[in-house]
Amino acid sequence: MSAPDRDPGVRRRRRGAEAAMVPEAEFGSYYGRPILKQPVWKVPDVPAYLFLGGMAGGSALLAAFADATGRPCLRRVGRVTASAASLASVGALVHDLGRPARFLNMLRVLKPTSPLSVGSWILAPFTGLAAGAALSDVTGRLPTIGRLAGAGAAVLGPAMATYTAALLADTAVPAWHEAHRELPFVFGGSALASAGAAGMIAAPAAQAGPARRLAVLGAGLELGASRLMLRRLGPLLSEPYHQGRVGRMHRAATVLTAAGAGLGAVAGRRRWLGVAAGVLLAAGSVTTRFAVFEAGRASARDPKYTVVPQRERLAARATDPAGADTLPE
Repeated sequence: MSAPDRDPGVRRRRRGAEAAMVPEAEFGSYYGRPILKQPVWKVPDVPAYLFLGGMAGGSALLAAFADATGRPCLRRVGRVTASAASLASVGALVHDLGRPARFLNMLRVLKPTSPLSVGSWILAPFTGLAAGAALSDVTGRLPTIGRLAGAGAAVLGPAMATYTAALLADTAVPAWHEAHRELPFVFGGSALASAGAAGMIAAPAAQAGPARRLAVLGAGLELGASRLMLRRLGPLLSEPYHQGRVGRMHRAATVLTAAGAGLGAVAGRRRWLGVAAGVLLAAGSVTTRFAVFEAGRASARDPKYTVVPQRERLAARATDPAGADTLPE
């Protein structure tokens, strides 16, 4: 080794010059293939399944409250909405699966460690209970059984509204998995907003007060949780929510939800304002589910959303092994 090569200062300057000449890394994968396999779920089947299940769960809660406070018209709207939305959600899921037998096969075993298995066992009994409550309300027959079925659907309502968030977050898709803390609140708030929207649209204005309050509360929860989710995802993993078609959908969902909540807050007993607010909130809830779904697919396509967070976690563990368990996985 020559004398200059033995000089530490010369070696540091040489490494700095070499580093300056290295271009910024471009993250690729073997033969140009994505690192993660993209979800094969169909569009619009799965986003519709996410939205309808949430609306069904929120509507069952609204119907139970209306029943307890003596609002029969709002109770009927909530029960019918919960039943129709849950049946349509099952239909969307079965269509995505391809054959009804595949959905029935998921009910053969209850596996508590599988969000898909648990979700199937939430969806199936909820749908039966919601349908029974709605049928009793519409026909006027067996009111006691109808009330019990409505109460059972309401008990399952929160799980029905949020289990799809756990289903997405349990995957390796970066934009879903890293949002596992906030995504249930985003979906839960969206579910309450859409359930309140259905109540404002279909129930008489004199009985729609709880629906308006539920919708405004749900919209606020959805907007706040979405903002927190994007902040915690950081500049990199929140990119899919801001770019291209997904970015436009996410901005549209935010505007629709905020506008619907604003109108709902001032609507009072003016039915036309309540209906307008309900339409905006329902559209915002649908768009939210599509935006979250498409953001996850976009993050699975680009290797950088998988590679960069992994390298950051490895670097953090190397510098602070004691705090490794507190890092997001």
